[in-house]
Amino acid sequence: MRDPMSVLIRPVVSEKTYTLMDEGTYVFIVDKAATKIDVRHAVEQAFGVKVVNVNTLNRKGKATRNRRTNTVGSRPDTKRAFVTLQAGDSIDLFES
Repeated sequence: MRDPMSVLIRPVVSEKTYTLMDEGTYVFIVDKAATKIDVRHAVEQAFGVKVVNVNTLNRKGKATRNRRTNTVGSRPDTKRAFVTLQAGDSIDLFES
């Protein structure tokens, strides 16, 4: 089994993910080689919750260009995991 902190890179914080958090679904950027089972075990170990469902998707990085030198580049590709928790469980992402 992999180390949870090597699987989970960071949570995604946006308006859309805030509304999903109210429904019990959390979004994480995960390692590109991580499977759904790896993500499930990592979230359960790191936060002590019960995971019901995991959906993953690969996002291609946007193309960028430098206006000054007119060179083309791109943002990095990322893999995201939508993790649905058991009813009543929650993750406190913003601990004080």
